[in-house]
Amino acid sequence: MSKARTVLVIGGGAAGNAATVFLRRAGLTVDLIEAKDDWNATAGSGITLQGNALRVLRELGVWEKVKASGFGFGSVGITAPDGTVLHVADDLRTGGDDLPATVGMQRPQLQQILIDAVRASGASVRLGTTAEILDQDADGVSVRFSDGSEGRYDLVIAADGLGSSTRAAIGITDKPEPTGMAIWRVAAQRPAGVVRTDLAYGGPAYIAGYCPTSDTTLYAYVVEANRDRASIPPDTYADEMRRLTSAYGGFWPEITERITDPAKVNYTWFDRLLVEGSWHRGRVVLIGDAAHCCPPTLAQGAALSLEDAWVLARSLTSGEAWDDALFQAYHERRVARVRPVVEASVQIGQWQLDGVRDADVPGLMGRTMTMLRELP
Repeated sequence: MSKARTVLVIGGGAAGNAATVFLRRAGLTVDLIEAKDDWNATAGSGITLQGNALRVLRELGVWEKVKASGFGFGSVGITAPDGTVLHVADDLRTGGDDLPATVGMQRPQLQQILIDAVRASGASVRLGTTAEILDQDADGVSVRFSDGSEGRYDLVIAADGLGSSTRAAIGITDKPEPTGMAIWRVAAQRPAGVVRTDLAYGGPAYIAGYCPTSDTTLYAYVVEANRDRASIPPDTYADEMRRLTSAYGGFWPEITERITDPAKVNYTWFDRLLVEGSWHRGRVVLIGDAAHCCPPTLAQGAALSLEDAWVLARSLTSGEAWDDALFQAYHERRVARVRPVVEASVQIGQWQLDGVRDADVPGLMGRTMTMLRELP
């Protein structure tokens, strides 16, 4: 493979950061651009990382930092709305037996770990910058950036998220669709007894859950039917979330009393996206949420994005030609894994929306997560 090969990565989230590090490690020249001036370093509350995500983070060389920053655990509890524990199940170790089943951590800390890895890789990074024009030919892509500068690349990797402008720019018309649910999230102090994820189904929300993210923190969430965002003033976010969580028992009263700052509460609709057909056009290829997105009912969004980066990087550094056959093989490999996760994530939510009491949620979750034990 020619050392002159250059790659532009659009988007500095989990997928884009991981792809950048993997490709730099292989000696490619990589430019990363990110629309946000702060590289999204402070956005978000918490994140649940299951074993298959941890496996990729280990390949990136950041596992020890993730381990030190997060909270590892190996089970999930199902509770009644009043907090009564109904069942505790061991989580599958989808990353292998030498990694925890799950690590919860604060999302800004994960982002900072990935930012540091990108910086250490030697990639060129430009923040507050977007790609405005992509002009392709058989050999590469000429790019005009929002700051007026231009560049020429052998490949462009679009990792610019669910609302990807790159996806639309290359003529892929698939768009995210709301599933009918929405989630309230908040980072808060962790009650001492919270040592795993517990989920309550029922009550005023479809799901109420929490995940420890360190020795002192957790993130908590409640899922309801989606509402018009414009009908909920941002300064009422804490009140709205407390209204839902106050009906739950167990650890919830302690968590609820700490939901006071509306600026720390996030409200997001659940969306579904799976780009049908090829994930590339010429020398522009989609990864992560730009290609697929699922509701967080299986906590697999970041994991699938990290896997995309790993698989694509291995393909690009395999010595094979960067042609349609390579990109189509990447797509076929990934879509076979992504589709069942997207469909299962949506189905679990739909059962709850429909009030299906005899839904085989544990069975569907178990079958899907078992598949993820295999290498991506």
